[in-house]
Amino acid sequence: MVRIGVVNSLTVVKKVDFGVYLDGGDLGEILLPTKVVPKGCEVDQVVDVFIYLDSEDRVIATTRTPLAKVGEFANLEVIEVNNVGAFMDWGLEKDLLVPFGEQKKRLEVGNRHLVFVYIDRVDRRITASAKIDKFLDQVEPKFTAGQEVDLILGGQTDLGFKAIINNAHWGVIYKDEVFEFLGIGSHRKGYIKRVREDGKIDLTLTRPAAEQRDELSQKVLNELEKLGGYLAIGDKSPPEVIYKKFKVSKRIYKQTIGGLMKQGLITIEPTGIRTKVAE
Repeated sequence: MVRIGVVNSLTVVKKVDFGVYLDGGDLGEILLPTKVVPKGCEVDQVVDVFIYLDSEDRVIATTRTPLAKVGEFANLEVIEVNNVGAFMDWGLEKDLLVPFGEQKKRLEVGNRHLVFVYIDRVDRRITASAKIDKFLDQVEPKFTAGQEVDLILGGQTDLGFKAIINNAHWGVIYKDEVFEFLGIGSHRKGYIKRVREDGKIDLTLTRPAAEQRDELSQKVLNELEKLGGYLAIGDKSPPEVIYKKFKVSKRIYKQTIGGLMKQGLITIEPTGIRTKVAE
């Protein structure tokens, strides 16, 4: 079944002067305008297209990929406001409407906002909402510590950064665990740190500690070999210096070099670490 608001693989059934028509099943033949028809496109060829409604509410296809599809979140720019609502640039010719009723506060031209894209039940139009919370936490979170998840950065709080987990739940990345710029609306891989008794979810951008230590141990030894046996990053080095070099927290780095020292592979000095020479 052809679905509006997502990418569909449809068959070309007819070529005309202004484009090609695709087999839209229950939706009938759907026009793919000339300007977005792939070069060399012929009848019976299957084309991947995004389906939406044009300015006259006709079902239409495009080979362009919007910045967000139905069921997804995106950080989009407001390019127009009129008596209907705010319109956002989502990469297609027809802009994406955020009705006034779906705005937490009035959106202004030039600003960017995180929105959820959905199909309005009344008029079947693809619409956006800035009221993010009503689309989240509708099912009980069933995550395990260390589980890898998809994150969308949603805003900054006193604790750190809010992030949307797998398009379904809010979580928090604590600010003392962030060592890089996190853009609102950006997509990242993250990991579940814990699910609290009250259902709130703590997140981290780093892999489970054991995995990090195993990989880091080899990186440290390789770096020592490359530098002739001495690395000027020790257990007293600033967290920013450690993260810039190895992309891990100071805690993980200290645990790793502590483990290497116990194995008799390195010595830890006041200003760095050194390969231990065999006696």
